[in-house]
Amino acid sequence: MTGPTDTPDPDDTPTPPADHEAPSKPGAASKPGTASEAGAASKSGAASESGAASEQDAASEQDAASGQDAASESGATSKSGAASEAGAASGSGASGAGAASGRVEVPRPAEPDPSEGGAPVKQGPEPVPSWKAILRGLGPTGLGLKIGAPVLALLISLGITMILLRLTGADPVSAVQSMVDYGTQQHSIVDIINRATRYYLSAVAVAIGFRMALLNIGVDGQYRLAAFLAAALGGAISLPAPFGQILVIVAAVLVGGLWAAIAGVLKVTRGVSEVLSTIMLNAIATGVIAYLLNDKRLAEPRPNSNDVATATIPHSGRVGPLNGFLSAIGINLPGAVYGLLPLAIVVGIVFWVVINYTRFGFDLKISGLSPSAAQASGVSAKRMIVVTMVASGAVAGLIGIPGLLGESYDYSLNFPAGLGFTGITVALLGRNHPAGIALASLLFAFLDQTSDILQEVEVPKEIVGVMQGVVVLTVVIVYELVRRWEIRLQQRSVAAELATGHDLAREAAGSTS
Repeated sequence: MTGPTDTPDPDDTPTPPADHEAPSKPGAASKPGTASEAGAASKSGAASESGAASEQDAASEQDAASGQDAASESGATSKSGAASEAGAASGSGASGAGAASGRVEVPRPAEPDPSEGGAPVKQGPEPVPSWKAILRGLGPTGLGLKIGAPVLALLISLGITMILLRLTGADPVSAVQSMVDYGTQQHSIVDIINRATRYYLSAVAVAIGFRMALLNIGVDGQYRLAAFLAAALGGAISLPAPFGQILVIVAAVLVGGLWAAIAGVLKVTRGVSEVLSTIMLNAIATGVIAYLLNDKRLAEPRPNSNDVATATIPHSGRVGPLNGFLSAIGINLPGAVYGLLPLAIVVGIVFWVVINYTRFGFDLKISGLSPSAAQASGVSAKRMIVVTMVASGAVAGLIGIPGLLGESYDYSLNFPAGLGFTGITVALLGRNHPAGIALASLLFAFLDQTSDILQEVEVPKEIVGVMQGVVVLTVVIVYELVRRWEIRLQQRSVAAELATGHDLAREAAGSTS
């Protein structure tokens, strides 16, 4: 027996059971003739204290096998403790089995454990600093892309337009300066706001279809037919305010939505392209209006004019200008601003909220990206097509209402046409976002308003149409190039992440081997 301060005698060390043997390294067996340590190194535990040569040889062979097993066990299960035990055993038994074989085996050091103060294990890429994350958000795949692409398109189109002006012999700088001077006058600002209101509603109607990869070319026919029937109804029925205004607005929304629903139903039931069907519906709407806009049907001739129009909407059904509110907040304008301008703003806000924060908006986007994936997730792609066309047509029905209830009060042959096609351009330029659509609407309204002043500097007003066409082509080309660039950047980012993951996996596999 050993005292409290004595070194333990190897002969007194108890032999552990075979199922709970302590791990050891090669060469960590006991000295020759030490039967108890030979039993501890072997898994069978059959060595005895006899010290016979045959048993020593068996113990040596068993030591080699158990040393290999123990090495893997010590690397997988124990770090500091097993390493110290293996080091101690090898130090005491190196003169034993190692000397018997004529060579000394140096034990392999254990893997450092970060929890025990060892070297840290290499992790993935370090987190990006906040300022770099902000710059990345402003980069080619973030806010910079959304702002830079339309700005680049406008600059390119402006450059092409100035080249065309120079080719016609005009001074491009003087032409642009005249447009800016005329467009910033107060009466021009009122006209620009009123034009932009209609352009905005038209672009939102188109953007709803774009969100589901549907091209609603029929916005032009939908808003004209809706405005005509709503004007006829409002002129025939006199209701007190605000019921008269509500009647006209609801009628326009219903007519526009139902007319667009025809294209949606044809697409899901007969596979007819919405582009083809809406173009045909535009022609049909034009024919219906021409047939009904007659003094023998739903119209009456205007005095001292060759024009015909629907019955005038009474005062109880009209919407007053917004100038009173603007004057209250310090904005004084000489002309009448459409009183339904807030309606257009509300439509844009509702569109943004529904698309980004509702289940319907999610279903709409996923159905446009992949109808099969939407179908697999329980979303009826056919139903979404019809609903989207109805929603687009309903908003299209509102396009002519601000001018109908705030300016003309009837539908005549001079009612504005072509607003639906302008909305397609505005929606493309605004990237189908309400804020971008608002800016694009103001730009196109500015170009239309200032086109007449170009004649004073001997520039044909048709150059504005050329400029708008160049904007459309430039926007399409630039957005396609930017889209391809964004895909290429995403592919590079994914490849870099995969390479980092493979490196980490390779290092982890090497550390455990």
